[in-house]
Amino acid sequence: MQRWQSSLDDARAILELLELESDEALLQEAESNLTHLSRELDQWELQQLLSGPYDQHGAVLTINAGAGGTDAQDWAEMLLRMYTRWAEQHRYKVHLMESSEGDEAGIKSATLEIDGKYAYGYLKVEKGTHRLVRISPFNANDKRQTSFAGVEVMPILDSSVTLDIPDKDLEITTSRAGGKGGQNVNKVETAVRVVHLPTGLAVRCTEERSQLQNKERALSLLKAKLLVIAQEQRAKEIADIRGDIVEAAWGNQIRNYVFHPYQMVKDLRTAMETTAIEDVMNGELDPFIEACLRQDNQLVDSN
Repeated sequence: MQRWQSSLDDARAILELLELESDEALLQEAESNLTHLSRELDQWELQQLLSGPYDQHGAVLTINAGAGGTDAQDWAEMLLRMYTRWAEQHRYKVHLMESSEGDEAGIKSATLEIDGKYAYGYLKVEKGTHRLVRISPFNANDKRQTSFAGVEVMPILDSSVTLDIPDKDLEITTSRAGGKGGQNVNKVETAVRVVHLPTGLAVRCTEERSQLQNKERALSLLKAKLLVIAQEQRAKEIADIRGDIVEAAWGNQIRNYVFHPYQMVKDLRTAMETTAIEDVMNGELDPFIEACLRQDNQLVDSN
């Protein structure tokens, strides 16, 4: 607060000098300082909205290709690049935990770990189905194609967060990791898949070199997913989570990305839209994220 007050005082002092004598350099300095101050205040105001129990944590973001065949798998890879760019612009640490290549192009799925303060708080509004409309580069007749990809977001949990899941509620299977890697890849069953039987939620982890490490990692991710859904459904106990709603969440379309016949990105929750589609695909997501956070806060206040 003191730093912001000092910046404001400096700007006022410069303006007083400018009233006595015109100076273009001083004017530009004042404008630059005020612009920087305004951005910092906007960021501070936005962070006041991030009051959820895990909002200050890092995030694990999973992208899954949906309906649309090869186009959907290509779309999933485009979204992976978009979120990676967003995270890098915010100076978060980004780690690709897992990626499953598409049959012809793109990816079937990928999981990003985005580590940094408030990463989950910002990205939680990106959960849902993202719809792409474009001329398909994989269609010889240049037909317009609609493709879908789903995004899931979970917080990175620390050791202070505890959650007991009964063993009888878990189905744990192993498989070969696949893909590029060390000498154990495709030879030893190090990949672990954990299914929460009451809800059908599944998590697969191939990142670590040993089966035990992957099991621990998968259980941590499953725990985060269950906690988020419990919070969304206002369930006091994990056993209260309704599996039908968990499955239906895949159909929550949140945003349209239209490349043809016109260019437009529109969020269906806030009506926020832009024609600067290249900027969005290069990670300029803040206007959409901020609009969703502000709208969610207004809904909470009205209730």
